[in-house]
Amino acid sequence: MDDLSGFAWMAWTPQTAAFFGTIALFLVGMTVWERISPSGERSGVLRITTTRGDRLFISLLGAAFIHLGWLAFVGPDLWWALAVSVVYAFAVFRWV
Repeated sequence: MDDLSGFAWMAWTPQTAAFFGTIALFLVGMTVWERISPSGERSGVLRITTTRGDRLFISLLGAAFIHLGWLAFVGPDLWWALAVSVVYAFAVFRWV
């Protein structure tokens, strides 16, 4: 019988751990930032009311689609996809 205790069932590689660690760090950082300086809602180019947390979610969702598209059309070298995702995140936080 396979060992299903803990996280043995997942393929934990250093890259996977770094990915989930980064997401956790973003969430903790945004929580601390919100506690120190509460954000108000604002309406950007999409004409929807968003908070910092909403913009983080939109950025993460967009980054996932950018990476999936990159894998589908370009290949497994994802460094440029990461660069595009960072630029996209800056744009979301600036104008959305």
